[in-house]
Amino acid sequence: MRVLIVVDLQNDFTTGALGNTQCAEAAVRSAEKIKEFRASGEPIFATLDTHFENYAETREGKALPVAHCIKGTWGHRLDPVVEEALGGEYTPVEKLTFGSKDLPVKIAEKIGAENIEEFQIIGVCTDICVISNAMILRAFFPEVTVRIISGCCAGVTPESHSTALDAMRACQMIID
Repeated sequence: MRVLIVVDLQNDFTTGALGNTQCAEAAVRSAEKIKEFRASGEPIFATLDTHFENYAETREGKALPVAHCIKGTWGHRLDPVVEEALGGEYTPVEKLTFGSKDLPVKIAEKIGAENIEEFQIIGVCTDICVISNAMILRAFFPEVTVRIISGCCAGVTPESHSTALDAMRACQMIID
């Protein structure tokens, strides 16, 4: 079975506080991949970067002083095109930092590690949260193929996106 991982395709990363053209375009392309998975009946997990009102006081907030993905705000919500494509048929995974330690646990609990042949990963930002979650999945499920759908990903910059793809390729992930 394949499992789709949708990483942080939230308003603040597509058109909001930290959005850019490439991320907004990746959201649109991702909607098609999501629809394909929904039609197949295969599971979808979506991570949500999640911060709180004290963001400026956190380690991340001090390094990146742009409030984003504050729980309960418009920026925390999924991009509308992604939300529509998901149609409520996914497992949400809120995460407090770049990579989610809860993601592999929720996957194993919901579908069982022995049933997974491949993870397909889409989302933003390739160079921060996509690579972090891909590495966590690689470590937790070492025999499962990890495939990055590069056209459905975008980074902070096109250069950092490319660098992250190269790093994941070096870690034996498939880059499409």
